[in-house]
Amino acid sequence: MKLLSASAVLLLASSGTASAQSVDTARDRASILAMQGEYTVDFAFDETVLLKPGYERASAMRSGGNEVVIVVEDSPHRVVLQHLLVDGKSGHVTKHWRQDWVYEAANRFEFSAEQTWAVRAIPAAVNKGAWTQCVYEVSDGPRYCGTGKWDYANNVPTWTSDLSWRPLPRREYTQRSDYNALAVINRHTLTPNGWTHEQFNTKVQRNADGSQVEIAREFGFNDYLKTTEVDFSPARNYWNATTGFWAKVRQRWDGFLGKAPGVHLKTKLDGMAMIIPLFEQAEAVQGGAAVDEAKIDAVFSRFVEPAPIK
Repeated sequence: MKLLSASAVLLLASSGTASAQSVDTARDRASILAMQGEYTVDFAFDETVLLKPGYERASAMRSGGNEVVIVVEDSPHRVVLQHLLVDGKSGHVTKHWRQDWVYEAANRFEFSAEQTWAVRAIPAAVNKGAWTQCVYEVSDGPRYCGTGKWDYANNVPTWTSDLSWRPLPRREYTQRSDYNALAVINRHTLTPNGWTHEQFNTKVQRNADGSQVEIAREFGFNDYLKTTEVDFSPARNYWNATTGFWAKVRQRWDGFLGKAPGVHLKTKLDGMAMIIPLFEQAEAVQGGAAVDEAKIDAVFSRFVEPAPIK
């Protein structure tokens, strides 16, 4: 499926200095690992360029939270980071998103249709010397991937992805029906006080006949600031207790997302039909129950199937 010519301009504007990009995998890995830690996070999203005639700019979106980033896997060519949210008052823990980083990955998944992610080979020209970041939602289900190189120009570690597709985020799909996909470039930058995640998004209506209409561009800015003022022990305790359970869940997803054709989810867009039973099982494990792989398999058998072959 073709990507957007208008967004290709954005890719050139945001890609950094290609000649300065690093092929030092140890340095790159250290940059990825530097994102672990305890943070207060501010989330900001603003529509910028309006592209569809008659379209009116949506209200800016602001939110925030307390988030700890924990290293799940760490090897020379693969790093997995798990994010967990903690309510500062109640101590309630929410398993949040996950980011997997793989050096010169052979393939990646891409949002191809409603509730469908196709696994596709990464072209050698894109992949050489590059890291692919794949992002997963709270159930460890797929969201999006991007491939790019780390850049250290002016001693500022920055990774910028290529352009790829993703589904609507949770902040949008419960509110919007005028578009059904995002074309996205992501940029991660290490800062003296933590790190940032910039998103250069184009909101698109993709139609069944292959045509598409660009609605608007959006800039997202997630600012991760190191903190010592929040007690993250509930999140670490949760993860220590449930890490074995979630490893089994990831294994099930890898069976669909590690090779073509990919995966199709038989749930509504909110995915709660899968999220609720998996979270309930994790809670039981946290309480001392053994990991019940049959229950995990029952959830996947009901709601997950291979993507249609095209």
